[in-house]
Amino acid sequence: MSKIPVFQLIKNLWQRKSVRIFTGISGGLCAIMLVFLYLICFSPNIRSEKPVYFYISRGSSFEQVVEKLTHEKLIRSEQKFRQVSDWLSYTHTVKSGKYKLMPDMSTWSLVRLLRSGKQEPVKIHFENARTKTELAEQLDEMLDLHRDELLTLLEDKPLLDSLGFNSQTVISLFIPNTYEVYWDIEPMYLIEKMYAYYKQFWDNGRKSKAASIPLTPQEVSTLASIVQAESYQTKERPTIAGVYINRIRTNMPLQADPTVVFAWNDFTINRVLNSHLTIDSPYNTYRHKGLPPGPINCPSINAIDAVLNYEKHNYLYFCAKEDFSGYHNYATNYQDHLTLAARYQQALNKAKKKKK
Repeated sequence: MSKIPVFQLIKNLWQRKSVRIFTGISGGLCAIMLVFLYLICFSPNIRSEKPVYFYISRGSSFEQVVEKLTHEKLIRSEQKFRQVSDWLSYTHTVKSGKYKLMPDMSTWSLVRLLRSGKQEPVKIHFENARTKTELAEQLDEMLDLHRDELLTLLEDKPLLDSLGFNSQTVISLFIPNTYEVYWDIEPMYLIEKMYAYYKQFWDNGRKSKAASIPLTPQEVSTLASIVQAESYQTKERPTIAGVYINRIRTNMPLQADPTVVFAWNDFTINRVLNSHLTIDSPYNTYRHKGLPPGPINCPSINAIDAVLNYEKHNYLYFCAKEDFSGYHNYATNYQDHLTLAARYQQALNKAKKKKK
């Protein structure tokens, strides 16, 4: 057996030790890098101890997202968010919406969620809007809508023609209810959604009832808006609807005070006076017979159904009850109506004296 020189043996031992040292160092570095990556990507980066919603407006930039996250104190480390966003190419793919952030969510999960655009829907409910502007303002408060964008569409004649409405009747397209939509829905998509529900709401049953009056669905909404404005007591709305239908059928002016208030566009008017009746407007139902050009508010489902299921009677007049309950007394002739009105006025004067 040949003998290995001492220096060769020492060299071989040194090389083997170097490999082990190098392997050890490499493994250590890999471990450190893995820990470093874990801390950046997968360690918790959400401050909240409960689920929280984060809103990104349409047209937001990455820098605006970062600023909002930090300003609302939702993340622990801005630097981690920036780094992972760069790795996942989120910096140029910001998507608007409402996002649900979970407690202890990692930066990796957060960025992936925002990049995916998988937002949470919101529930909206609008009511008591008397004008298109008020309606747009209500929706603007609940959604990432710009009021003026929606109002522009609600005045767009070609669009309204295609849907079968005009600028005066289009408010009846928006039937008050609870709807589920995305927070960043664009105005045009919102109109399309409302139109789809409108067609669903006006099914054959409701259309048949409207035709038997006879009124079109839009005319029903117009009358329903008047009925709604006349009484907040939902139980007597079918009775009030019956009064107005009787007036229409006898070719009598509607003489509805709420339409005069709408004509003046002054909703601070609590009592319509003779001076108010002089306004030259198609909404002045004291001067113009029949229904006004469109609804004077956004009528509720209850008010619409009150018209469709109006109470059949012979009443032509109604006046607020003297007990201030919000209900009304009814009369078939003008003389009886004057008696009831005088009774209410006496109660009103008596109540004013007590306050002094």
